[in-house]
Amino acid sequence: MNQPNDLPLEIDIHAVHGLLKGASGMTLLDCREADEHSLVHIKEAKLLPMSELQARYAELLPLKDQHLVVHCHHGGRSMRVTQWLREQGFTQVQSMAGGIDQWAVEIDKTLQRY
Repeated sequence: MNQPNDLPLEIDIHAVHGLLKGASGMTLLDCREADEHSLVHIKEAKLLPMSELQARYAELLPLKDQHLVVHCHHGGRSMRVTQWLREQGFTQVQSMAGGIDQWAVEIDKTLQRY
């Protein structure tokens, strides 16, 4: 069985922004639906809707031991995805607190809010 994970379940938007600007190797995963993504998205994020997660799980396996940050609109779905992935053995996964909505308010004010 996996050892307890010391990495917090959530990470704030400013920390994620710093990781994206650096050469961290972190992957940002957008778990919103395609219609939401088409409205507004963070360009560095890979879209994998929560509704398709189990069917597309194999796509994430190469990232199992890497830092993975999941985001959604406000943080609820990304927390559920983060918890599920941790149950599958992804030890370096975190949910971006506040989601893309907070990102649009504090990081990139050019992004549309919905």
